[in-house]
Amino acid sequence: MGLQEEFEEYAEKAKTLPDTTTNESMLCLYSLYKQATVGPVNTARPGMFDLKGKAKWDAWKSVEAKSKEEAMADYITKVKQLLEEAAAASASS
Repeated sequence: MGLQEEFEEYAEKAKTLPDTTTNESMLCLYSLYKQATVGPVNTARPGMFDLKGKAKWDAWKSVEAKSKEEAMADYITKVKQLLEEAAAASASS
């Protein structure tokens, strides 16, 4: 399986992450996904009243030095980690 196919598979798996996934983790996934699919930030930073938009923009901006391939690989790794944490948490409860 190629990197693109694996990335797409894990993008689907990310949709199954539990609601307990932290905002920080979700921002990390968002930024890596945007970098992998769009590339460097191509929009203006949202205004000061759009706190969620600013957080997402800042997260994306923080990974803009990564190549598309690096972002895909990091995204896959992060989704795997979060899925393992979720499985461990549900197994212990």
